[in-house]
Amino acid sequence: MSSIQKSEVDVVLVGAGIMSATLGILLKELNPNLKIEILERLDRAAAESSDAMNNAGTGHSAFCELNYTPEKADGSVDATKAISIVEQFEVSRQFWSYLVKKNVLKDPRKFINSVPHMSFVWGKDNVSFLEKRYNELQKYPLFHGMEFSKEVDQIKTWAPLLMEERKLDDVYAATYMPIGTDVNFGELTREIFDHLTTEDGVNVHFNNQVTDIKRKGDKWSVSAKDEKTGEHRKVKAKFVFVGAGGGAILLLQKADIPESKGYGGFPVGGEWLVCNNPKIVQKHMAKVYGKASVGAPPMSVPHLDTRFIDGKHSLLFGPYAGFSTKFLKRGSNLDLFKSLELNNIGPMLGAGMRNLDLTKYLIGQVLQSDKSRYESLREYFPAAQDEDWKVEHAGQRVQVIKRDKDGKGILQFGTEVVNSADGSIAALLGASPGASTATAIMLKLLANCFPTEFNSPEWNTKFKEMIPSYGLKLNEHPEMVAEIRENCSKVLRIFPNN
Repeated sequence: MSSIQKSEVDVVLVGAGIMSATLGILLKELNPNLKIEILERLDRAAAESSDAMNNAGTGHSAFCELNYTPEKADGSVDATKAISIVEQFEVSRQFWSYLVKKNVLKDPRKFINSVPHMSFVWGKDNVSFLEKRYNELQKYPLFHGMEFSKEVDQIKTWAPLLMEERKLDDVYAATYMPIGTDVNFGELTREIFDHLTTEDGVNVHFNNQVTDIKRKGDKWSVSAKDEKTGEHRKVKAKFVFVGAGGGAILLLQKADIPESKGYGGFPVGGEWLVCNNPKIVQKHMAKVYGKASVGAPPMSVPHLDTRFIDGKHSLLFGPYAGFSTKFLKRGSNLDLFKSLELNNIGPMLGAGMRNLDLTKYLIGQVLQSDKSRYESLREYFPAAQDEDWKVEHAGQRVQVIKRDKDGKGILQFGTEVVNSADGSIAALLGASPGASTATAIMLKLLANCFPTEFNSPEWNTKFKEMIPSYGLKLNEHPEMVAEIRENCSKVLRIFPNN
């Protein structure tokens, strides 16, 4: 009979991804005396949603993602979401800069590199939209420095592959933001965990599959099984965070808090085309985003993407979406079915009826041939040769489904924190822009779950030290935007054209 290891701590973090890493390091900075236990089902940190090949790595800052600036019924462009996302990304950059200064992150070039962000479109209507988008974004300090052009020669200067062997019988347009970045969230996460494991009171257990989460009086009991040794573990804690990527919804259901009722998840898989041919890769230094197909989820917006992964410069195109019943890349085909409960079947069916375009899109993607994948690539890189590219699996994402005000189901794109009324347990559900906005998301979680400490002078002083713009909206302080971006660029060593 296998043994049971019992322990009691202040905080349990389920999952060793970017969210748990961010929350863990924030908590230790705010209260160094906390005892924290981290349980991860795989054999290393950031092996699922946070892994570099499993996410876009754009450093989502809304510079190039057209789905963050929808066109309204009157033809104008709504920049609300774009402003919110770039504000949150600037919070992450400030926090990473603080961690570099503290030597928590040793070498910023391992996880962040300067890569311009571009949007690229063709066709009269799309060109008109992009120009309207550019003009709208120029009203806001956070987007100053962006350039726009309809000139083929200028676009070729920014990204030669886009125009190489292209037939010039159409109109084209692009925007160019030189201060964009590529972020390896896997490396960032592992560096933070490497530091956390040196801190007093922090223990990380890999290969530990969480099997149950139950309330025991004023605490939570988290049960886990070591998949290698068969050993069982029970950890009691005052606070539990479930940051298990797509698997978070299944664990949140085990906790059985009222706030989780009605939530469901819709899994979306993906694949990349990857090019490692240096002759091609060296010609392209940009993240180029286009317009999504009708019904496509946000993670499926096509992009020709410069990436730096483990020191290697590559080029990715995609992702191509697909349907899977798994909630994790290394999950179970039964995940979707296990998540079905009486309280969420209605919202999930309702969301399905409201999103028939998405269903049609995913069916088309699943049935897509290799030939059509390469044809999609050549819409962005006309001279692409099939033999220079190979298919790689991307990560799994689970889009949130929840009840709306009418009690019907809606598909919620983005991320959402769900926590108990007393703040003793919280989970992060959803996907993009997740990792890029992790610091802002975890600050919101701290406000919800640690309200007394969050509003204390001690924590607020520390917040200002870690994030100089804390408490302010950068977009309303243009002089601060320039100052903070310059300071972050120096610390993180990210300079345009570097």
